[in-house]
Amino acid sequence: MKRNILILFLISTISLSAQNQKIEWISFEKAIELNEQEPKKFLIDVYTDWCGWCKRMDATTFSNPVIIDYINKNYWAIKLDAERKDTVKLGEQLFVNENPNGRRSPHQLAVALLNGKMSYPSIVYLDENVELLQAVGGYHDAEGIEPILKYFGENAYRKTSWEDYTSSFDSDLKIAAAKK
Repeated sequence: MKRNILILFLISTISLSAQNQKIEWISFEKAIELNEQEPKKFLIDVYTDWCGWCKRMDATTFSNPVIIDYINKNYWAIKLDAERKDTVKLGEQLFVNENPNGRRSPHQLAVALLNGKMSYPSIVYLDENVELLQAVGGYHDAEGIEPILKYFGENAYRKTSWEDYTSSFDSDLKIAAAKK
């Protein structure tokens, strides 16, 4: 009987810790600093406070344990408020919001990362050298974002077209769902 109680306790503890797992969001500046010691790709969630789809992506996609685990292992994860009011210094370059008191005024860093295509949410992928790989606009559920994360995270983009990659993609989400 004691053994069964111990097993149930361990299962519930593991289950709760998996549910409490979160993406380790850090600032752009901190990601640049950490990347010098441990190079990784960058995932930048460009959002706004008023964006309903951004909030939904946080609540669904970015709370999926498989997605959380993959992002934390393979990317420096950054949340970038596209309308932030402060200055961001990257190297010698300063990025500001030119109209910080204006309604829905975009920050220069968001404009640069999205190449002026201000769509929220958008996920920007950068390589280890902080070079733009791709900006992907719109809401993506866990099943939709997983192949994109892995396409860049596993460097498949270097040798395989997106069409070929997705035609033979094996989803960890499906494997995790099958184990339940």
